[in-house]
Amino acid sequence: MLFEDTIAAISTPIGVGGIGIIRVSGKETIEIVDKVFRAANKKSLKEVDSHTITYGHIVSDSGKVLDEVLIMLMKGPRTFTREDIIEINCHGGPVPLNAVLMEVIKAGARMADNGEFTKRAFLNGRIDLAQVEAIMDIIESKTELSLSQAVGQLEGNLSKKIKEYQDTLIQVIARIEVSIDYPEYDDDEPITNDFEAELKDLLEELRELLRTADTGKMIREGVKTAIVGRPNVGKSSLLNALLEENKAIVTDIPGTTRDVVEAYLNIDGIPFQLLDTAGIRETEDIVEKIGVERSKSSIEEADLVLMLVDSHVGLLDKDQEILEQVKNKHVIYIFNKTDLESNITQEMLETHFSNGEVIKVSAKEQSGLNELRQAMKHFVIKGSAAVHNEATISNQRQKQSLINAIKSLEKVIDAIELGLPEDCLAIDLHDAFGHLGMIVGESLKEEIINQLFSRFCLGK
Repeated sequence: MLFEDTIAAISTPIGVGGIGIIRVSGKETIEIVDKVFRAANKKSLKEVDSHTITYGHIVSDSGKVLDEVLIMLMKGPRTFTREDIIEINCHGGPVPLNAVLMEVIKAGARMADNGEFTKRAFLNGRIDLAQVEAIMDIIESKTELSLSQAVGQLEGNLSKKIKEYQDTLIQVIARIEVSIDYPEYDDDEPITNDFEAELKDLLEELRELLRTADTGKMIREGVKTAIVGRPNVGKSSLLNALLEENKAIVTDIPGTTRDVVEAYLNIDGIPFQLLDTAGIRETEDIVEKIGVERSKSSIEEADLVLMLVDSHVGLLDKDQEILEQVKNKHVIYIFNKTDLESNITQEMLETHFSNGEVIKVSAKEQSGLNELRQAMKHFVIKGSAAVHNEATISNQRQKQSLINAIKSLEKVIDAIELGLPEDCLAIDLHDAFGHLGMIVGESLKEEIINQLFSRFCLGK
């Protein structure tokens, strides 16, 4: 796709800094920047080799020098957008950057929309949609592991895998369509015997890829982790101990935490969004009551629940009410205050805590915290490909497209087992192929594409 216009935008964060960059892309890039740039060597940019840097000044139409700059010229198609690109390296700061940008606009460029450089890279075939999403994931990565996952996506880990799956489907579709068009060449054996096992293997691979979705999302966005328990059981003390800082107020007064306190914890590259919730109890205090309701909502939304029990006091009725609320969640039970005598019996363990791992800690003495961190990490990893820089489903859009592909392929296998005609198989095979293609941006509606690129900043 060739765009007729040339776009420009500031591509570095707004603020004061040593260097700021204005990016220009389009078929008239060199001609436009040449109008406002005066090279120290007196050369026109049309004479400059690709992928080189030229020193000079940006001047206004009246000849006034606006800034001393370095011009990096990159000729298409060996560029991010596959168009001619120039990056003008100015002095950082809003005034010089905006002054230079306005001269470029006056010379014939237009202001880029949000994410338009990346959108052009996608529409010009430089990257696919999974790689587009990886760029944003790199920018927003919270840990080295989330960065590594996003870089793998940008390098094409997922895209290559999807292409392999599509190639398998294309080969099967071709065999079926030849059989439909030329039935006289069919053997006595059903043609489906040739590829039924192949499709079943493919279906299992798609299901395996789908299993990376939740882990991929948690690594990218953070594991939403609710710390819950009755009042004064040590939730805020545990939060502070995990963070190794005083994030939450700690007192002996029940109901001190009245709202959800949020913090991020990095455990070996996995980001955890910790939610220290208000103690769950019946209360007449209006503010505390709101906090309790938010605590219950946090449990519903959490990927992981850390439920604290005061092992010295033992199991109370209030604890059992909370146990009922978390029974269908992924939960780690934490017996706090193990520096004191425990009143948790073996019968209590077997009756109430068999559905989750039990970790014994003392937030006061800082003991058991490493074991807790490892248990939290293990919850995410569990052998997932998402933590080994392999192909990973990392967002809901990709996940839904993959689910749709799996459903279509399941229909194909059901049809084979029922002995349905081959033309019935072809329809669902084409559907499976199309759903896989949507993961990397094939046949995606324009409004969805526009929505995805609107998340980017102007200069990206």
